[in-house]
Parts: sequence; structure tokens; C-alpha cells
Amino acid sequence: MVAIFRNRMPWSVVLVCCYGTGQLSHSEEPAAPQYLGPTSIIASGDGDALYVLLSDAKELVRVALPDRKIDRRTVLPVQPSGLALSQDGSTFAVTCPGPKSLILLIDAQSFEIKTNFTAGHTAVAPCFSPDGDKLFVCNRFENTVTVFDLKRGAAPTSITVVREPVATAIAPDGKTLLVANFLPLAPAETPHVDRLAAIISFVDVEAGKATSLLLPSGSHSVRGLCVSPDGKFAYVTHILSNFLLTPTQLDQGWANVNVLSVIDVTEKKLVNSIGMDDMFQGRANPWGVATTSDGESVCVVHSGSNEMSLFRAASLTGRVEQLFMSPLVGSIPYQLQLKDRAHHQFELKGKGPREIAVIGETAYITNYYGDSIATVDFSDLKEPKRDEISLGPEPKLTDARLGEFLFNDSQICYGKWQSCASCHPDGRTDAINWDLLNDGMGTFKNTKSLLYAHKTPPSMAEGVRKTFDVAVRAGIEHILFSYRPEEEAAAMDAYISSLKPVPSPFLVDGKLSQSALRGKALFHENRVGCFKCHPAPLYTDQKMHNVRSRGKYEYNENYDTPSLIEVWRTSPYLHDGRHVTIEELIRDGKHGNTRGRVDELTDQEIRDLAEFVLSL
Repeated sequence: MVAIFRNRMPWSVVLVCCYGTGQLSHSEEPAAPQYLGPTSIIASGDGDALYVLLSDAKELVRVALPDRKIDRRTVLPVQPSGLALSQDGSTFAVTCPGPKSLILLIDAQSFEIKTNFTAGHTAVAPCFSPDGDKLFVCNRFENTVTVFDLKRGAAPTSITVVREPVATAIAPDGKTLLVANFLPLAPAETPHVDRLAAIISFVDVEAGKATSLLLPSGSHSVRGLCVSPDGKFAYVTHILSNFLLTPTQLDQGWANVNVLSVIDVTEKKLVNSIGMDDMFQGRANPWGVATTSDGESVCVVHSGSNEMSLFRAASLTGRVEQLFMSPLVGSIPYQLQLKDRAHHQFELKGKGPREIAVIGETAYITNYYGDSIATVDFSDLKEPKRDEISLGPEPKLTDARLGEFLFNDSQICYGKWQSCASCHPDGRTDAINWDLLNDGMGTFKNTKSLLYAHKTPPSMAEGVRKTFDVAVRAGIEHILFSYRPEEEAAAMDAYISSLKPVPSPFLVDGKLSQSALRGKALFHENRVGCFKCHPAPLYTDQKMHNVRSRGKYEYNENYDTPSLIEVWRTSPYLHDGRHVTIEELIRDGKHGNTRGRVDELTDQEIRDLAEFVLSL
């Protein structure tokens, strides 16, 4: 049984944010979970233990070293998403996401939950200030960071960032918090390509305000972020898409490059973006990143290709790195310019590597689909030692779980350059336009979310694929440039069919706001006519319509009616991503005038209509 105390000081405890309602309750001993799902991992200060978050099992465990055995655990009331440990080693912070996320504080010695409080929508990436007085939590789908004053117990404050904050790192002096925003927030049309990039937010902790730094154009799916021990540089993992090219090949990073960006923390400027692929071999879906304690080496996890990269930190800021990647064709192997290799790669044992902790010269990496921890001892680079720590029985994957693994696995792709998740992270969208050969060259289309793709045929903006399962198989052949067994495609069908919508952050206690209620009435009025093409419950008639949005080089005028479920998550809008907000789509794009008179709506009515659509 877990003892739980509310609003109790001092906070010498572990903080946990959990997916739920913000309420805690006692329950009977839970049944054994089907999967453990290890995600977050942190090393103890003395290096004698690893703390691992088992997201699917809803547990926080301690793995003793060198025994490699779990010797302590605590059951969490709801599914967790992120883990932090205070610098003095006394307190963990775990995030459990939901419309009202739950934050638990857990004592790092006793593993007892001492207190809890709530955060915003889908809390992730908790981070303590160096002195332990403050806790920062990202509210992914509210685009904010909540600051909790643990010392004084004052009311929490909120700082607005850009789009889907998913990772944090704080400078050693505690003055600057870096926040990684997952996706770009910009029009995806060609004239706006310079702005089409994910953003790193710099939060001035004292002032409580954020400034922004654009990553290179085409950057998205930012997963990992860390700061060097001396506080001079930050390291960011992400994908860099060459979206202006038609992906007729994958070699040389023609479509996607898997990137480590280096940022000068003091100057708040981008130093370098280093492609981590070889010329004819990709290392897809970079995720976790960490440095050695001396800051001399940087380790990066490649979740898609099941590998780890090791860099000499000094090499990441040199001019030679700027030769590594061409903005047109991708990567050039910079080892050719160096006498001594500055970049080493290691294959990992296990499935689905995610986050990383480094003790000495050994890296420990969580395997989400393998219920294990991969280890790499890189003290001898000529003969590195690779191993795996099992955290439980080998998981037996259901079709949907296998499909999720394959969806994120670049090893089924030619050259391991990308996975399905490279363009559809979390089964949704990368917010970028692509010029695929499905509908002719020069016809850029925005990446669609796969939510309810199995219920809303046809697939793709021009309905090129009659059903989603046809699209899956075409994607394997024409996007992954691969031929795979039918059972793998069927498993991915099962995964995509299992996707469930996340409750909208625009709902108030799970219900429509007063503005959204007014918008709902407008939505169903004949004079506006939105319901004619977007009828409930899926808010699509599954038909092709001419909405007067044909682009300059496009051949067709008719486009598939997308579902409006979870549309709040899929900016930019229209088939070519020309509008960033729903209000812009209605007001500037006059979208809906083919079925109603949206150009007659007042500004307030447009806001109300957008509020309803964004609440779906």
C-alpha cells in the first residue's frame, strides 16, 4: 500500500506527474502488467543505482549496480510520463499526463509518495532548479511551463512557450531553463520555409518570460535536450526534413537527416546542426541525449535504428562539422576530414531505445518495447562492450504493440533512414508539406494525422489510396523503399486502428466552454453550413470537395474532407498547410464559403466557431 499525504512540507520527496484526473485513490494490488514500458532513466549521484520509470507498469523502480537487480519499487496511481531527481538526491519528480495532470512527490530514500498536486494538460519533462527550490513542468498540449515554488509553497505560475513542449534542461546557475518544442508552428507553404522549424525556448527563470530560437528549417520531432556540465552548450536531438525535395531516394539524407543541434546557451544562438547519418546509412529517430560527467563526450540514442552515437564534444563546435550536412542533399561523413574519428556508433541490444543515463564511460538506455536496459561500455572504443539488463519477462507483443514497434522501427526501411514515425510522430503529423509522387511532382501536401484513418477513407489529401491499409502498404514500398512481410503491414494496421484521440485542451472540465457552445450552434446553422461536409460523429462526410484551395501547380481541385477530431493538434491547416490557426482558415481563407457564408461572420462568431472546432 502506498501512503499518500497532501500538501505536506518539507518536500524531500520524489515528484511524479501522472496521466489522470488529478485525484488519488487507494486500490487493491494491481494485476501484473502486460508490459513494463521503461522510458525515463536517471543515475544516482554516487553511480550505484539507476532509477527507471516503467510507464506501462505504472512503477518507479531502483536498479542496483553492479548487481543489475531491482531492489526497490513504488506503485504509482496512474500512468507516468516523466521523471526528475533533485540535485541533492532527496526528491524525485514524476509527471503523469492527463487533462489535469497529477504531480507526485516521492521520497528518494523511502520511495514513499509524500504529496501531490496538479498541473496542466499532459504534463511531461519535470525539471528541478539546481537548488531544489523550484520545479518546472511542461504542459505539452497547453503550450506552457508551470513553475512550482517548492520552498515557499506559493501559487504556481505559468510561462507560455511555442508548441508542444516535451523536454527541459536547466543551466547550472539556475538562471535559464531551456525548453524543446516538439513541432514547428508556421505555415507549411513554400514562401514560409524559413520559419518552418521547431523552436527552443529560453526561459528567464527570474523574469518568468521566454524567448525563442529557431532550429534549422525543416526541423521537427524534437525529443532530447541536455546542457553540458559547464553550462556553455545545449545539445538537441531532432529530425531535419529536406521537404523541398521530392523523395525519389533516401541516401545522403535526401528526405530526412537525423540531427544533433548544438546551441550556445549564453549567446542563445545555434552553433551547429550535425547530421548523424552516414552517406548511405541512416540512423533514424534520435531521442535521448546525455553527456559524460566531464562533458567531454556526448551520447545520442537512435530510437529507430536501435543504435547509439558517441561524439567528442569538442568536435561538435568546430568548423569541420559545418561541412557535414548539405542543405540540399543531407549528410557528408565528416570522418573523412579528421585523422581521428570524432563520431562512433554502437548497435544496441533490445527493442525501442528511448532515454539515456551515463555513469563513467557506460551508457544505460531504456528499451521501451523490450522491457530492458541496453548498456554500452565505451571505455575501449575499439572493443566496446554491449549488454542488456532485463527488467522482467520477455514481453509477448500483441498485434497492435508489434505494429507500434514496427511503426517506429527504421530497421524495416531501406538504409534505416526513417520510420513511419519520422513523418507521423505518435501517429500524428510532422506539420510539414511533402511533395510525394503519388499525385505528381510539384504538388506539396501537408502530412495528415493517422487518427481514425481506418474509419475515414479515402486516404491522403487527394484520396490517392482508397483505404488506410492500402496506404500502409504503399508507404512501406514508396516511402520506406522496402518490401516487407504482409504480417508486418497487418500489425501496423492494428496499431493505427488502436489510436485514440486525446481530450482537447480547449474543453473546460471535459465540457464545451460557453464560447464553444455558441460555436457549436453556428457550426450547425444552414447559413454557416460546416456540418454539411463535417457531420458528427467523425466530422467528415468522407467525400471529395472543391473548396477553392487549389495551388498553383496542382492538377486537381477536389480534396478529401478531413475529420475534425483532434484538429487542435494538427496545425497548419488545408491540404497545403497555408493557415496556422482555425481562425485564419475561416477569416482569411474564407473556408466554408462553398457551403455557407462564413465571410459574413463577425470576429466574435469566428472566435466562437474556432473554439468549438478546436474542442472536438
